[in-house]
Amino acid sequence: MTIRLIVKHPDPVLRERAQEVTKFNANLHKLLDDMADTMYDADGVGLAAPQIGILKRVIVVDVGDEHELIELVNPVIVVAEGEQLGPEGCLSIPGLQGDVRRYNRIVIRGQDRNGNPIEYESTEFLSRAFQHEVDHLNGVLYIDSAESVYEAKRNEEQEQDGESQ
Repeated sequence: MTIRLIVKHPDPVLRERAQEVTKFNANLHKLLDDMADTMYDADGVGLAAPQIGILKRVIVVDVGDEHELIELVNPVIVVAEGEQLGPEGCLSIPGLQGDVRRYNRIVIRGQDRNGNPIEYESTEFLSRAFQHEVDHLNGVLYIDSAESVYEAKRNEEQEQDGESQ
């Protein structure tokens, strides 16, 4: 288990476009494992490789649903429809949240850790998480499109307000 350092805004690496992965080997497997460990350690629901300073098109997502941990290499959103507006936070922008308009339903294609093609159809929170992480691969942060940005509530405040995530 290796926990990597999460890059924080305004580090310029977060604004760069990640490169496509062409080698599916032990180094990629280690990167995916480390990303999952780092995401879980930080209590996140998603992490993109640029957030740990690696400019590769790799994301991990786990929104706590039946899919559990999803690893996607070279992800591409191929269908996007509908609309949702909701709160987002980011491990690279601690202490803030923002209301971001996203597609409600997407189909995302990519490759697994061995280079095999995979595809997910998602809605609501999982769809939002995929879009957020793909944005990271393109150097885009949620604060770029947020309709409002505000101080994130601490866990105790969320429980009092009935807003646990």
